[in-house]
Amino acid sequence: MGKQAILVLYILAMVALIVGLDVAIFRHHFWARLLVNVGIVLVFGGFYLRFLKGS
Repeated sequence: MGKQAILVLYILAMVALIVGLDVAIFRHHFWARLLVNVGIVLVFGGFYLRFLKGS
C-alpha cells in the first residue's frame, strides 16, 4: 500500500471517530464536543508526526 493510501485511511479513521463521538455522546454539548474534537485532532496529529511521517 502506498504512503498516500495510508494517509487517506488515517484521515478517514480520524473523521469516523470524530463523527461517531459527536453523534453518540456530544450531540447537545457544543463546548465539550469542540474540546474533544480539537483533542482528537491533536492526538492524531502528534501520532502522525511521531510514527508515520518518518516512514
